[in-house]
Amino acid sequence: MRQKLVAGNWKMHGNSQSIRELLAALTPAVAESAAEIAVIPPLVYVPLCVDLLAGSKLSIGAQTVSEQCDPGAYTGEVSAEMLADSGCHYVLVGHSERRSLYGENDALVAAKTEAALNAKVLPIVCVGETREQREAGETLKVVGRQLDVVLATLKSEHEKITVAYEP
Repeated sequence: MRQKLVAGNWKMHGNSQSIRELLAALTPAVAESAAEIAVIPPLVYVPLCVDLLAGSKLSIGAQTVSEQCDPGAYTGEVSAEMLADSGCHYVLVGHSERRSLYGENDALVAAKTEAALNAKVLPIVCVGETREQREAGETLKVVGRQLDVVLATLKSEHEKITVAYEP
């Protein structure tokens, strides 16, 4: 059985001072945890978290990744290789807010998952339905479709992804 993972997505919250305080309290609190614990700060705070968590049990993740694998003119994007180089162990893909606010579809989520795996960054694939879809009894259809696209794209390495259900 896989080790349990608890990952905290900070979304667009925090500043240097609050992050220092949070990690100072969190690090000793999770030292004996049987689960793997990951923090997922805003990208600009990843280097700070890497520094503050050096030698601790906590892992670091990113909130999104580009599907682009080759360097190029992709202003504002961050590649999976860059995430790995910065110290990220995990990356969220397909988060409900990325799907709803930025129009990320299942094919893009699958491409981002593949890019992460190629760079040895472990993707946390977020799946889930909207309230309207749940009330219409479409949960299994929606979540199944989301997973099917990712799994069909990967063709292997399924065991390296973590699935997070967020209704």
